[in-house]
Amino acid sequence: MKLYEELLWRGLIKDVSNEEKAQSLLNDEKIKFYCGFDPTGESLTVGHLVQIVRMLLLEKYGHTPIVLIGGATGLIGDPRQTSERKLLTLDESLQNAEKIKKQLSLFLDPNKAIFVNNYDWIKNIDMISFLRDYGKHFSINYMIAKDTVQKRLEVGISYTEFSYMLIQAIDFLHLYRTLDCKLQFGGSDQWGNITTGLELIRKLEGEESKAIGLSSPLLLKADGSKFGKSESGALWLDGNLTTPYEIYQYFVNASDQDVVNYLKQLTLLSRADIEALEEKMKTEPELREAQKKLAEEVTKLVHGDEAYQEALKVTEALFSGDFNGLSQKAFKMLEQTLDHVVLLEPKSILDVLVETNLAQSKREARQFIQSGAIQINDDKISDLESVVNRHHLLYQKYAILRRGKKKYALIIFN
Repeated sequence: MKLYEELLWRGLIKDVSNEEKAQSLLNDEKIKFYCGFDPTGESLTVGHLVQIVRMLLLEKYGHTPIVLIGGATGLIGDPRQTSERKLLTLDESLQNAEKIKKQLSLFLDPNKAIFVNNYDWIKNIDMISFLRDYGKHFSINYMIAKDTVQKRLEVGISYTEFSYMLIQAIDFLHLYRTLDCKLQFGGSDQWGNITTGLELIRKLEGEESKAIGLSSPLLLKADGSKFGKSESGALWLDGNLTTPYEIYQYFVNASDQDVVNYLKQLTLLSRADIEALEEKMKTEPELREAQKKLAEEVTKLVHGDEAYQEALKVTEALFSGDFNGLSQKAFKMLEQTLDHVVLLEPKSILDVLVETNLAQSKREARQFIQSGAIQINDDKISDLESVVNRHHLLYQKYAILRRGKKKYALIIFN
């Protein structure tokens, strides 16, 4: 299976500017391609994995990735459907850009990928040049017709965000001229920006220019809800913001309706492997092998094998109630998973039970203790006057507070 056909099979192509040219460039040549990431936050989310995996796939077939970090476009704001974005300061944009560059460099081969920041060239364009050299090539009618602008007309859109597409178009032109970049891709919500870049290249470089654009469908759950959102909010690729355990749990709990699509778009597993998992899901769905493999592949991709193994151990500990074999890193994951209390000095067990939500009141806490339902680590607590102190700690910092068999909280001493 050639690359273009594999992209189609994986569901990674929605729009294509010229299918014949795209097939030729992707299947028969070795080209440079780019995907942009605006530094609107200090970390990317699992929603960005679709584009990261597509970059890895093209890299695997011998094409060269150009990773564009939008230090300049991040200052402007890509129009959202609902309202204007909060403007970042220059320092915030550049600091976030550096963090995202570091994050993406963990996925791509540093000897092959090219990293650029569009602030490096956009900052040199004065207002007169912007209007005469670039703005003159686009009519207001053309720009208003773009889907991202149409969706904002009712609530209003500032000239700043209205101009975003022109700056992204300049990016494509700049990379086409300086790095011979022939392809830009992004999610389908970026299609208007991508085609604006193609139009600028066509007008300034001529009808025979080789630039093409591709978009991929936005990844949604089968019920239509947004992919990558958990009960606690966005799932970040930064392990300090979202633990490997949380990533693992999100994907191991994927629905049967979603899992095959996720395997195609979020992993580099072969077609044969994915189809075998799909068949196993039909014959032995109770084993949930497709979900387990998906969770394994994504967790390893984002955090590595060691973190995946720790996530498995945390999962098993929460299921079995045996926390004795957990490493200090695993307890760090539990900090972001379980209700917890941070203590600076010893404290009454009754207070700790209430503060960790294992009891609604001290009266209820007493009842739990008297019925033998409370343990710290493996020690049952029977004394109502018990105090939680450093004697209970694992790694001089942690203790597991348990109510019954399946209700847990974490005690952290600082």
